[in-house]
Amino acid sequence: MAATLERLAPQAGAVRAAVTELVRNREFKYPLSVLPLIVHAVETGVPEPAVPLAVVHELWWTSACHLDDLADGQSAHLAGGLGRAEALLAAVVSGSPLPLLVVQSQAVPESVRGALSAEIVTCMIAATEGQLSDLRGDAATATCDSVVMAYRGKSGAPFSMVTAMAAEWAGVEKGRVELWRDFGNVFGILWQMFNDQEDIVSGRNEDLRNGTVTYLLACALEAPSSRSAERVLRLHADARDSHDARAELVDALLAPVVLGRYEDDINKFRGEAHRILDELGGEEPYLSVMRNLVDDSSRMLLRAGLAPEVTVG
Repeated sequence: MAATLERLAPQAGAVRAAVTELVRNREFKYPLSVLPLIVHAVETGVPEPAVPLAVVHELWWTSACHLDDLADGQSAHLAGGLGRAEALLAAVVSGSPLPLLVVQSQAVPESVRGALSAEIVTCMIAATEGQLSDLRGDAATATCDSVVMAYRGKSGAPFSMVTAMAAEWAGVEKGRVELWRDFGNVFGILWQMFNDQEDIVSGRNEDLRNGTVTYLLACALEAPSSRSAERVLRLHADARDSHDARAELVDALLAPVVLGRYEDDINKFRGEAHRILDELGGEEPYLSVMRNLVDDSSRMLLRAGLAPEVTVG
């Protein structure tokens, strides 16, 4: 990361300082930037060459998470001493220009620079499409399938980007690149569902405050009782501004019939991820690491009767 920022032209001192501050203040709980290293190691036995792709992943998510905070109106999450406009500009630079700078560096073989650059551009478009779908999500018309489509963009696209990039760097044939892309897509869905669960378990309830249409909400809306769906829609609308509505909505989302459907679908996505890994094969020690990462990301954190500490406000 330091080497990437040092590559900025001398005239870009303010950009370097702003991005450095943005990265320094965005600490990720889970180090998923190791993903391209594992993919490269599965194919070649060595992870180290793909370190630049870990930097791409870190920069991309730093940008995406900050832009998501801004879209949700969470000004408290601004980066350190940066003002809102400064942080916004730093996030824009982190999302595409800096990742493109990384893959055009001498550390990346010239033979794959064009393909890797194209992956970054394609990902940005697909992820923006998914994020727009998320922002425009209408709970009244939401289905599990429509939520998955949004997840494939906003989370599946960046994960499939780095897994495909790592495979391309490893020099594998096109078919294996596409399998890794499929794996990243499914992994991104699993990770989004894991993140959704943590939001409830932690008591942050940012999705409820923002009116986000999550997969869990879609499961509740598709539950057999139409009366139940009407109640969930009412609570979802009120939850933005009402602590009591948020608490009641959490209870509805944790109903056994809802969690049963949710867990079944998580298991289906996990099964698909494992199926792809089995088809890929490769260096077994690193393949085992990837399997464990899938299992860790598809844990069922929610349970009926869970009483998370619902934040007041």
